[in-house]
Amino acid sequence: MSGALIGYGRSSTTEQEAGLEAQRRDLTAAGCAKVYLERASAVSERAVLRQALDYVREGDTLVITKIDRLARSTINLWDIVRGLDAKGVGLRVLNLGGETVDTRSATGRLILTIFAGFAQFEREMMLERQREGIAKAKAEGKYTGRKPTARAKATDALKLHAEGKTPTEIAKALGIGRASVYRIIQGAAETATA
Repeated sequence: MSGALIGYGRSSTTEQEAGLEAQRRDLTAAGCAKVYLERASAVSERAVLRQALDYVREGDTLVITKIDRLARSTINLWDIVRGLDAKGVGLRVLNLGGETVDTRSATGRLILTIFAGFAQFEREMMLERQREGIAKAKAEGKYTGRKPTARAKATDALKLHAEGKTPTEIAKALGIGRASVYRIIQGAAETATA
């Protein structure tokens, strides 16, 4: 049964728009009939990925440009692959060591497993170097950390909330996360009742 190619691309919120557009271009060039794109970090809830996984049907193939755009770890990758398998859907990675890999073949699964392991190892090494750099900067008194943007905008968030704006509208207006808005509102309510 031959199905559709469905593309999924993701960039973290800190990445450039160009990275997401490059994924769109590559997925469209690969023949994807529908392309799902989102801006979300690998550790956050990825609602658009959920939509793509719900959309694909038996015989379809989910297409991604690179493993790290889909999964945050080897275990997470194989959870997604198992879910796709259960629906009769394949996974195709366009750029895996310069090759296109499809999970519908045993060789494709082996290559995917090896590269997923390397990708996870590389990410863990990067995080370890980052932690070491932060520790060194702290020891030298040069590290101040990221400015707490949500807390700095708490007054504005509460003002907008008092005006009847929804948390989603407030988050968009102030450029902060919706969860931060909920925390600000909840913290203000707890202070008021204390």
